[in-house]
Amino acid sequence: MRGGTSNALLFHVDDLPPAGPTRDDFFCRAMGSPDPYGRQLDGMGGGISSLSKVLFLSPPSRPDVDFDYTFGQVAIDQHLVDYSANCGNMTSAMGPFAVDAGYFQAADGPVLVRLFNTNMRQVVHARFMVRDGQTVEAGDLEIPGVGGTGAPIQLDFMANDEAGATPLPSGQVVDGIVDAGGAEVAVSVVNATNVVAFARAADLGLTGAETIAAIENDAALMARLEDLRRRAAVVAGLADSEDNTAAASPKIALVGPPAPFTALDGRQYPAAAVDLSARVLSMGNVHRAIPLTAAMCTAAAAAISGSTVHGARQAAGDAAGELRIGTPSGVVKAAAEVTHIDGQWQVPRTSTFRTARRLMAGWVHG
Repeated sequence: MRGGTSNALLFHVDDLPPAGPTRDDFFCRAMGSPDPYGRQLDGMGGGISSLSKVLFLSPPSRPDVDFDYTFGQVAIDQHLVDYSANCGNMTSAMGPFAVDAGYFQAADGPVLVRLFNTNMRQVVHARFMVRDGQTVEAGDLEIPGVGGTGAPIQLDFMANDEAGATPLPSGQVVDGIVDAGGAEVAVSVVNATNVVAFARAADLGLTGAETIAAIENDAALMARLEDLRRRAAVVAGLADSEDNTAAASPKIALVGPPAPFTALDGRQYPAAAVDLSARVLSMGNVHRAIPLTAAMCTAAAAAISGSTVHGARQAAGDAAGELRIGTPSGVVKAAAEVTHIDGQWQVPRTSTFRTARRLMAGWVHG
């Protein structure tokens, strides 16, 4: 299925090998990984991180949800399935998958499917329309990075209610992280749907509105960003060493004030069309739009006073409400409910809309 700006293989846990190496072997084989040529030609993957994903439904582990689901990011050039993060874009496909595959019986009309993401230990509510027992796919919602339009799927990511969960894992709104070259970079590490390290683009001599090629073709910059990502993971207590940092989490984002840009489809956007600029790296590549969880995390971070994202947004006027993020594919909108009570920041909910479509159903050989 396509979910938002990603594609993935979706399964029910009953149809998979047992958890562990056997299951991971199957996922890698099905996606065509590892592939030293970076194409995943011998599998269902598409050679970039947003097209190399797997998810599976399983019975609910708590009474307030209908299903659990688990996300796996399949590396392209390694035999690796990373379960350290969630995929917000593909989350939009999980409710429709449950309905269309017959796992969830829904009457015609608006439907709510309550999901529990096992990666981030988070409840997600998916709302969409059903007609004749199947998800309605046709609609007029356009999302940057996807050609055409589709029916809206509303996603509400609820706060992690488990003990110790905090949107600021380092305990600081902003950390000054010294990189391998001895330069200090302002970084805000925020956990809201996924963990993202938001680096102030200006500290790296950038704007946050660079083209994908300008970033990916600069080997020194890519290495610096990966080093910074790993250092941020240690500072935030997400890894005990830089070498032990997960491949998929945290993600690293460059953020800057509003700037004009030309999207991948050739459309030109003035600075006034966005509240801030962002470029997010996922699995060693610049995302063609923005990971949906990163978009919602950006919306949350923008509301946290003093964060690097809040500083970038202030250039557009510190308005409340939906955040407009300038990405390589256009303007992505996301919203977050953020509170500051007794000196503690909390993010009760983040929300956005996506579209999804079932592309095929059948057998995949691993």
